[in-house]
Amino acid sequence: MDASRISTCSIALIDYPPKKAFEIIRAAGYRKVDVLERVPHLSLFPEECDPAALKAAAKANGLQIANLSTYPGGGTSGRSVAWSWHGWKVNTPEQFTSCGFSSDTLAEQKKELEQLRRTIDLAVYFGARSIRVVPGNDRPDTIDRIVPWFKQVAEYAEEKNIYMGIEHEDVDTISGDPKLLRELIEKVGSAYLGVLYEPGNLVVVCNIDYRQALNVLKDYVVHCHFKDCKKIGEKNEFVMMGEGDIDFPWIVEQLEAAGYKGDYSLEYEIHEPGPKEGLKPFYEKFVAMFD
Repeated sequence: MDASRISTCSIALIDYPPKKAFEIIRAAGYRKVDVLERVPHLSLFPEECDPAALKAAAKANGLQIANLSTYPGGGTSGRSVAWSWHGWKVNTPEQFTSCGFSSDTLAEQKKELEQLRRTIDLAVYFGARSIRVVPGNDRPDTIDRIVPWFKQVAEYAEEKNIYMGIEHEDVDTISGDPKLLRELIEKVGSAYLGVLYEPGNLVVVCNIDYRQALNVLKDYVVHCHFKDCKKIGEKNEFVMMGEGDIDFPWIVEQLEAAGYKGDYSLEYEIHEPGPKEGLKPFYEKFVAMFD
């Protein structure tokens, strides 16, 4: 495993300002970071989070911003689904559309397009390779409605050389069904819209076999979020890296064989130990799998 391709998500340290969060991440051994779109780490609106300050904080700690874990394409709906798992609310829904590209009003769809382009511009500014995007309200019956909008923005993403990845967020949705997600990506038909592959979410959130999902999606993966999980009692739960059931060496082998060129971002979403203590062993245990 090339350590220069390992990142970590800032979500575990969202209660810290970026400067302190980046200090902790750097001390844990990481050289790259995925920045979560949530105040105080990142916002699409510069009056809420200053991009220059964020970029300076990353540079001061020797971190490359690798990916923006954002939610354009989905409006308030997309953020609400993702944030509900953490007990968060969208405090300023008026800034966003109701359901992004899934909206049935042209004005909302155009507003979402503007916000997605703004996200791409932020990624260029930070030097990131990719961003996370959301397929509208994620309902399967909206695929044909959202395809034309993703086609438009994919042209802009290609011009700016920024990859857009859809992460697996919920059950019985486009993002949570590998075949539907592949259908959406193939209809858009751009290398700049693909999958943000997350085996932990597939197992815990979507109740999907991560191996079967990868067999369907491996040619379309543009970014990865990795967290381990295992069956505890009657349900699957997230655990310390290396203590669960996910075969990360197998995943990496499959992705590399498929020509994947992106990073492997480790996402710390366990409560004990806390992230200040846990980020370092999370990283070390992942690297040790490849020794």
